[in-house]
Amino acid sequence: MDFPFPQRKIIHVDMDAFYASVEQLDDPSLRGKAIAVGGGHRGVVAAASYEARKFGVRSAMPSKTARERCPHLIFVKPRFARYKEISSKIRSIFHEYTDLVEPLSLDEAYLDVTENKKDIESANDIAREIRKRIFEETGLTASAGISVNKFLAKVASDINKPNGQKTIHPTKIDEFLENLPIEKFYGVGKVTANRMHTLHIFKGSDLKAKSLDELEKLFGKSGRYYYNVVRGIHNGEVKPNRIQKSVAVERTFWDDIKEDEEIDQKLKSLSLELEERLGKKEIKGKTLTLKIKYQDFTLYTRSKTQESYFENAEKFYNTAKQLWELRPFDKAIRLLGLSLSNLNTEEKKQVSVQLKIPFAEFDD
Repeated sequence: MDFPFPQRKIIHVDMDAFYASVEQLDDPSLRGKAIAVGGGHRGVVAAASYEARKFGVRSAMPSKTARERCPHLIFVKPRFARYKEISSKIRSIFHEYTDLVEPLSLDEAYLDVTENKKDIESANDIAREIRKRIFEETGLTASAGISVNKFLAKVASDINKPNGQKTIHPTKIDEFLENLPIEKFYGVGKVTANRMHTLHIFKGSDLKAKSLDELEKLFGKSGRYYYNVVRGIHNGEVKPNRIQKSVAVERTFWDDIKEDEEIDQKLKSLSLELEERLGKKEIKGKTLTLKIKYQDFTLYTRSKTQESYFENAEKFYNTAKQLWELRPFDKAIRLLGLSLSNLNTEEKKQVSVQLKIPFAEFDD
């Protein structure tokens, strides 16, 4: 494989069922049991233990659905201060190896170890050492993916979960991506995967057979992304000082919806999920935006800004309903989304230097 783009050593570290694992760590009576963090009477699942996942319980799932799938599920209230405390310890470990750390949330991050503070040549060895340190210092397990860019590292970290790691060597990228099921591609959700299946795109080789023009006609702007990533091309740098400007949740529906009752239910679910997501990151915002995509792919957004911060799901829902009433079209929709911006995150103007040097050999 030829590389017309910078090659780096990127590690994606992803904690295993982080919030649920912390609860099981702190409360031995929960170990080995199916638990869900969050939920409650009207909430959504923020995280599920691996024991619960065996029954199909997943994050962002309504608690009612989770109970139906796993009647013996134990719900635990989230303790975000505790998760943040452990996350800080984990990030301290990362920074012993490199300053190029880009956190995605409390439980996952990208690391650029092309050059590292310990002069360890093998990125595979660095990932293994970091995972060992995390377990020794927190009692929790982590999984890792290692490759030449963020996309490949992210996909790889999910291959040997939990408590494992996967290296995608530069010489193996084509083979790996061509055989990867399309639903395993980062950025391909359930609805898109189903659509691709109807187009006889089941794995990377099927996607790779499509031209750029075909993919852009089928998937719009996302078409170029799919065209590139199936060829191992993803030039995004690890950005240690990335500042989050918005938090969003959205749902694409396989069957278009129009009934008021169903719309109302979706807005409630999205409001609850947005509240959960904000709680994890201790973020607040003053601008709420409703996003609507109609069945003909017409996109409509409407926002409301207030002087004080939005506080909870009830406020999100009430405002979303007001914005919904202002929509210009009364026709079936295929996507609903809510996002919060104008956040309380501080702007930090720091210049980070992304090292771009020739790629050194991975260990298999």
